[in-house]
Amino acid sequence: LTPGPAPGLRPRLGKMAPAEPARFFCTAGRGLEPFLAREVRARLGATEVDYVSGKVFFRAAAGLGELRKLRSGERLFLLLKKHSPLPVSGSRGKMLQEIKSLVIEEPKYWLAIISVWRKLNGLEGRTGDVSKENTSSLKRKSEEETNTASKRQKTEQVRAILSEECQVKVGETCVAPERMSSQECWIESKTSSEFPSKGSGENPAVNEKLGFSFRVSCRCSGAIAKILTSQEIGRAVGVALVRQCGWRADLRDPDLEIFVHLNDIHSVVGIPLFRLPLANREYIKTAGLRSTVAWAMASLAEISAGALVLDPMCGLGTILLEAAKEWPEACYWGADISDSQLEGADGNIRTAGLMDKIELLKSSVKALPLPSESFDSVISDIPFGKKFKTTNDAQLLPDILQEMERVLRVGGTLVLLLSQELRRHADGLTKCAGGDPAEASADGDSGAAPAPALSADGNSSSSAQGGGESVLSRHFGSLVLEGVYAISLGKTDAFIHKYRKVSAAGN
Repeated sequence: LTPGPAPGLRPRLGKMAPAEPARFFCTAGRGLEPFLAREVRARLGATEVDYVSGKVFFRAAAGLGELRKLRSGERLFLLLKKHSPLPVSGSRGKMLQEIKSLVIEEPKYWLAIISVWRKLNGLEGRTGDVSKENTSSLKRKSEEETNTASKRQKTEQVRAILSEECQVKVGETCVAPERMSSQECWIESKTSSEFPSKGSGENPAVNEKLGFSFRVSCRCSGAIAKILTSQEIGRAVGVALVRQCGWRADLRDPDLEIFVHLNDIHSVVGIPLFRLPLANREYIKTAGLRSTVAWAMASLAEISAGALVLDPMCGLGTILLEAAKEWPEACYWGADISDSQLEGADGNIRTAGLMDKIELLKSSVKALPLPSESFDSVISDIPFGKKFKTTNDAQLLPDILQEMERVLRVGGTLVLLLSQELRRHADGLTKCAGGDPAEASADGDSGAAPAPALSADGNSSSSAQGGGESVLSRHFGSLVLEGVYAISLGKTDAFIHKYRKVSAAGN
């Protein structure tokens, strides 16, 4: 089970840039990989699409403007290398050598990716940021350096990297969308005082020769992390790039960042295309639900031109914003009981320039002042967690669902975000409604069971099964489950449920 086609996401037309398709990968929150895979196919006409936990790989002929429009991804990279997991041995030196070979063994890969990077950034034919001399140095990497000053400078750089201390970032950050275990971390090589900085007046001839400045971000987990630290790997890669390519390190403002991720699934090397994650929306003034999750939910709602879409618990309006930006020909309504939430939503709507697309009203979700069967789609993140004391009222969920069902037209879609705890409440409510909940096996073969939730690899997850999702089919017979998608919200797991209303309420 994967997300179906989303209305409005059509393959782009017109001239492709760059002329030749390039290989990319984009990180994604856990569980959003199938949404991103579908999006790159529809929006970019991507081919060779594949995904693993936290990453989607694809080939596309697209410019930066088109790539920046991806809504369900986190951070986008040019793919330099995608390799099977490196063999783990007892020799640390041998493993470091294999890692260095993975990154810079074949200069043709660097030549190709630098060429694509130049084109994407509009640097083709220019000098300065990326010099032709720099590219030529890759071709002549086996030749002996004849410039004494350059030799001396390279030696100083290697010493600087070898003697450097590393800055370590532990835990989840804006550039690491997947949840990170205690063994995972990012490192960036610091430059020492003897290292030439960009724009330094020292030995300008040498600086011109070096051309690129760079930093290395290394993320290491699994078996290899038990042998080598991310600092050691990043340092080894940095030294190799200085020696082989003549580049210079710059932590604060590098021309290039080299991303290396090694784990038990694969070895990946790439260059990030944007400094900020794609998930950072400039039109959202006050952040609420993660924008990528909000977009994924809206993509399931089958929004079409002229449709009426409701979020009856809109909070700061993130779902409405993502939907209205992607499908602007529909009309959107948001309701919430909280004045502060509505004020924040109004600020976001004004910042996004969507005042003519989204209407807000103050109302309880349990008593919406709206006509029955008046909306084509209802999308909502049902609040949960410590901030919302929903766990104390077992009657809240059926009251909410009953009102959502009432305002939804026959044939319309209902998309909900539920916590594991709310699913357990739904399970209990199902039993109260009569009979035991329908159980589904891990492979989803049970005929009475709803569609299984998707794990990160796209397979059915037995942990997502149980009677929680059957509450609607038993308690609200007009709603039929069409899909369940297990996702991560950082420290919390959640589930996106998609339902379709097949008959009038009560029939």
